[in-house]
Amino acid sequence: MKRNVLYPGTFDPITYGHIDLIKKALNVVDTVIVAISENSNKNYLFDSSERLEIVKKALFKDLKLSNKKIKVITFNSLTTSLCRKMNSKIILRGLRAVSDFEYEYQLAGMNKKLNNKIETMFLMSDIENQIISSNFVKEIIELGGDIRKFTTPSTIKALKNKYA
Repeated sequence: MKRNVLYPGTFDPITYGHIDLIKKALNVVDTVIVAISENSNKNYLFDSSERLEIVKKALFKDLKLSNKKIKVITFNSLTTSLCRKMNSKIILRGLRAVSDFEYEYQLAGMNKKLNNKIETMFLMSDIENQIISSNFVKEIIELGGDIRKFTTPSTIKALKNKYA
């Protein structure tokens, strides 16, 4: 049986921390579904179609990862509903620091209450990527800083175009 993991997030923008988790997940599952949230309650720098293109370029153009093992989609439903639709019984979530744990623990518990057949898999990125957040990347680029250590070339280009 093919094992799919759903990796939901805003990816506004995608970072090497996100990418690290995708690569690690591919060591234990067959397919990673990167699911970009269209949550209207959040204030995004990039709209969902822009984020979709940025993620695809980062993964498939910049890093040459396999689009046979990674799918990139947008969604505006409950994550558990998307799991059912995408035939996934696993949700991937990343932990950077202890401060992430409480929120992620509660989220995993709520998802389990919504569908008790779904498990949440927590992974940590490598140490050099644990400090990276999309918010930091946006703030650094907005203030003219160098973000080459934090995200891919095509993502940097998209960010520079947004802040130009």
